[in-house]
Amino acid sequence: MTITTFGLGPLQTNCYLLENDGKAVVVDPGGDPSEVLAHLKAHDLELTHILNTHIHFDHTYGNKALSEATGAPILCHQDDLVLLENWLGRGGDMGLPPVDEYQVQTIEPGSANFAGMECTVFLTPGHSPGSLTYYFPEAGAAFVGDLIFYRSIGRTDFPGGDLEVLTRSVREHIFTLPPETRLLSGHGPETTAGDEMNHNPYFQGY
Repeated sequence: MTITTFGLGPLQTNCYLLENDGKAVVVDPGGDPSEVLAHLKAHDLELTHILNTHIHFDHTYGNKALSEATGAPILCHQDDLVLLENWLGRGGDMGLPPVDEYQVQTIEPGSANFAGMECTVFLTPGHSPGSLTYYFPEAGAAFVGDLIFYRSIGRTDFPGGDLEVLTRSVREHIFTLPPETRLLSGHGPETTAGDEMNHNPYFQGY
């Protein structure tokens, strides 16, 4: 069970590939997925799912191309679908390209299995209305999108963002994970749940 990171797209969004026993899932393909496809081919991996932590444009630029190349479904939470009505989901603003339209399947919080790996899906809104965290206990890793970063948190000033909701999501779903759990964010370096609980300036006194 290994995790490979790719920096994709105009904002160099962290795209993750988690592989297990000949199968794989990809989290947040934020740009041209050529590198991801090459890795899948080189390691003879079957991509079973494309998991979006949220559907802001910088996490979805590669959704359509990766799905069409592999047949893997794209998953997100229904509360984020409203973002497809504005630039946050469609792109095309601030000089950035539009996102190619893609078909999505919605997923609810709870237990799931991706590529033969048990996963707990948490609804962790705050950065976006339907932001999801995908926690793979066997890998000791949680893919948190833009919910929390190394010593920081996701922006809450975009439409659908809410600082109070975000901090509650972190406290209820991230800081209750085993402290050694790797937090794999949409941008920047990885960290751990325990390290952020103890040192993230937004949560001192928790």
